[in-house]
Amino acid sequence: MNENILSKIPPMKSGNELVLALSVFPEYDETICNENEAVRLMALSELYKIYVPSQMSLEIYSKLYLALLRSLQKKGTRLVVVQHNENHKAILNQEYRGIIGGSDSFTIIGASGIGKSSAISRAIALISESRIIEIDKPYTKIIPCVVVQTPFDSSVKGLLLEILRKVDEELESNYYKNALKVRTTTDMLIGMVSSVAMNHIVLLIVDEIQNVVNSKNGKNLIGSLTQLINNSGISICMVGTPESTIFFEQAMHLARRSLGLKYTAMCYDAYFQSFCKVIFNYQYVKNRTEITAALIEWLYEHSAGVVSVVVSLIHDAQEIAILTGKEVLNLETLNMAYEQRMSMLHGYIQPSIKKGKSTTNTKINKNVIPDGENEIENKISISSLVEKSKSEGTDIVKLFREHMSIEEVLL
Repeated sequence: MNENILSKIPPMKSGNELVLALSVFPEYDETICNENEAVRLMALSELYKIYVPSQMSLEIYSKLYLALLRSLQKKGTRLVVVQHNENHKAILNQEYRGIIGGSDSFTIIGASGIGKSSAISRAIALISESRIIEIDKPYTKIIPCVVVQTPFDSSVKGLLLEILRKVDEELESNYYKNALKVRTTTDMLIGMVSSVAMNHIVLLIVDEIQNVVNSKNGKNLIGSLTQLINNSGISICMVGTPESTIFFEQAMHLARRSLGLKYTAMCYDAYFQSFCKVIFNYQYVKNRTEITAALIEWLYEHSAGVVSVVVSLIHDAQEIAILTGKEVLNLETLNMAYEQRMSMLHGYIQPSIKKGKSTTNTKINKNVIPDGENEIENKISISSLVEKSKSEGTDIVKLFREHMSIEEVLL
């Protein structure tokens, strides 16, 4: 059965193939700028669909894929049968133990808005091409990845019930209803969820893990996740903001569970420039403008390197330009967006330029703009390919294959 399961997942991608698979560039037709306000305002939401892969994107994909693989390797083994018997004891409220052992637990920690959730979403889409894996001998359905959110009060029972509810959504089963009917205790519920996870879940992603920091139930919730790992053999990924690291550093057994990937906001480097140029190409105002080095620098200073803020600034600047009749995306409308729409973020944004440092803790980016230079390096970049695609009417994916290596994409 083990080999049968492994054959159901797509092969791991790497290099240019992975970058192309992760990228999302919505179709764009410049003639839309001649449409009425309503049409353009609705089309403006396409900005939020754009995804430009970074080094973080590749690392998250690889981490999730390998965690899923380790979890799958335990499915269908002899230990699974033994662990099922132990989990049944838990459901009967008897003494039980974890035999199968955990596959993996790790964290993905990053500042809010840097794109970690989007990177995880894109990775999951590639890893689990099919929402459900069906196995014939014996017949069973397996969900490659289940994503749940940490309850605001860090309720152990609330999280376990949410896992069952998510499984029911995918498999059209009744685990959640059955758990509510019998009014299970937390120990019984852990046994039930462990058995369900062993049969039907490969990778569990627990988002908003920072909710455990200020809750008295925080340690209990992490303890229950540890027990779930040991009793089901699945991999668990915990995703949160940097404030959660304080919690995990309190004790050794918590610190062990926090090993993983850690990211900060982007620095002012060549990737940030390419990202801005791509987003700036999607203009829905009547008077088109070209992005300049000064505008890119302004975007960095007023976003602190947070990609979601960059997108919001360009989106809202165009929205304001269309509604006020200015019909141009320039420094004036960007400033209006920053002052009128981003006032609550002003306290978190420190306008300063930091050049040459990577957004991850593993790689230093050398392709940066030297101090004192105003011109952006004339290299093949994502944005230049987008421009070439529009001018020549060529498919963007084809241009990717012809011109770009992975180093050039990630810059």
